[in-house]
Amino acid sequence: MFSKACEYGVKATIFIAMKSFENKRVSPKEISKEINSPQAFTAKILQALVRHNVIDSVKGAYGGFKIEKAKISTIKLSEIVKAIDGDGIYKGCGLGLKQCDQDHPCPVHDKFVRVRDELNYMLESTTLEELALNIKSGTSFLKV
Repeated sequence: MFSKACEYGVKATIFIAMKSFENKRVSPKEISKEINSPQAFTAKILQALVRHNVIDSVKGAYGGFKIEKAKISTIKLSEIVKAIDGDGIYKGCGLGLKQCDQDHPCPVHDKFVRVRDELNYMLESTTLEELALNIKSGTSFLKV
């Protein structure tokens, strides 16, 4: 459902949030190791997240990536997805047709509209804080 870049972006943002709760900044190398992604690819994803004001980048010897603690509870999963994949997930056809709407529906159009609506609700109602705290408490995991 999400691109590989988006999957890595969500994982990276959660990891950065967890470290930010501890007042720590993390390097691209640490992030790519933690989420098991190629370092150069991770760096590009992190740049997109910085451009969309999801995460902060601090340059210098003690630099790295962080998120202000107060901001962690306000970031919605939808913001991360939009920063990486755009908003096509809310508009695209379930079968990838260029034109698919109520007047010219694909075979799965009506069912896919419901799936998209539920996905939209989940992305808009899930905060970064919720995801990070679930990992911290051990009720969910970033890697196995």
